Amino acid sequence: MFNPTQAEVRRFFCSTHAKQQAGQPMEAIETLAGLWIAEHPQFHGELADVQAALARVYAEGAEQANPFLHLSMHLSISEQCSIDQPRGIRQAVELLARRLGSLHDAHHAAMQCLGSMLWEAQRAGRPPDGEAYVACVQRRATAD
Repeated sequence: MFNPTQAEVRRFFCSTHAKQQAGQPMEAIETLAGLWIAEHPQFHGELADVQAALARVYAEGAEQANPFLHLSMHLSISEQCSIDQPRGIRQAVELLARRLGSLHDAHHAAMQCLGSMLWEAQRAGRPPDGEAYVACVQRRATAD
C-alpha cells in the first residue's frame, strides 16, 4: 500500500504543477492530478513554491484550505471511482455529478462524506466504513 509522507505529497503536487506549467511530459497520476490542479487556480501560488509548501502549517478549521489535502481527496475519489472501490462509489459519484451538473461539485460533496467517514473511523478506533461512505454520497445524489 502506498503511504507517502506529508513532504512527499506536497512535493508531488508542486512538481506536477511545475511540469504542467512547463508543458513537460507527465506520468498518468500526474496528468490526473494536473486536471484537478487546473480546476483550482486559487492553489497555484502555493504549488509554485516547494520550500514554502513544505514549511507551511495548515490549522484545522482555518479559513485557508489545505490545498494538498484538498487535491489528495480529489485524487482519492477519482481513483475510487476508477476501480469502483468501495463498491458503488462510481455510480454514486456519477449520479451526484448529474444532479449537481458538475463532476467537480460532486467531488466536493463526496469529500464531505469521505472526511466524515474517516473522522468517525479515527474517533471510534475502527476501520473506515466504505458502505457508510457510499450511502452518504448516494443520499446527496438523491436528496430533494
